[in-house]
Amino acid sequence: MLHHLLSIHWNVDPNLFSIGTYSFRYYNILFVLGFFTGYYMVRGFFRREHLPIAMLDNLLYTLFFSAVVGARLGHCFFYEASYYLAHPMEILMVWKGGLASHGGTIGILIGVWFYVKKYGPKYGFGYIWLLDRIVIPTGLAACFIRLGNLMNSEIYGVETSLPWGFIFAQRGETVAMHPTQIYEALSYLLIFFLLLWIYQKFLPKLKTGLFLGLFLILVFTARFFIEYVKNPQEAFEESMHLDMGQWLSIPFILFGIGLLIYSFTKAKPALLPQKKK
Repeated sequence: MLHHLLSIHWNVDPNLFSIGTYSFRYYNILFVLGFFTGYYMVRGFFRREHLPIAMLDNLLYTLFFSAVVGARLGHCFFYEASYYLAHPMEILMVWKGGLASHGGTIGILIGVWFYVKKYGPKYGFGYIWLLDRIVIPTGLAACFIRLGNLMNSEIYGVETSLPWGFIFAQRGETVAMHPTQIYEALSYLLIFFLLLWIYQKFLPKLKTGLFLGLFLILVFTARFFIEYVKNPQEAFEESMHLDMGQWLSIPFILFGIGLLIYSFTKAKPALLPQKKK
């Protein structure tokens, strides 16, 4: 009884407001806010490093499209492949089912590759160099997205007696659950501040790949351990020692470690060489 009284009763309407039959959801607004915040941060990075701002619009469109497509395909094929292979048209119905952050990461990696192939040779930057800049505001965007999940009362954890447990009334829960959306949001926010501080203070001394390597290790390590108190997203995960989110996190962590080794041994300086005027 006491732990029930100490819990947070969460019964927030996921819709911020409606116009006619269309509802503006907190999740959608936070998702878009994350992209535009990231855009203006990368704009500042480009200015600092003397790159033209004009090509950033195409980068924003590339990131938004590739993240949404990747996240949607990731959910469909990592978590419910048999269903969506039998109902392929429902892949397009993003309001049914969900999005997967691992798929969104893969989508962004692919989208940035095409972007760098088009603009990189002209302006002298490479694939890892650009990803190093993108991942800094990505931590903040990921924080916003998890707060959107909180407003949707989704992707929460298992039952807990801790005083900050949430009773997700919108989902019919009557006992407190771990608010894993908040755990992830706080983790990503701390990672964002750490990477931004490193960029601002130490960029001239760094090598390419450091930011991306740190981002992958820290984000997916946090995700790996938080998954232990998160409810399985799909029924097939209930019999797994490690759930799908954890298995998908391991390659990203290993790739991040490899990038750090590369950064400290063979990589070029993080700052682009300044062209003589």
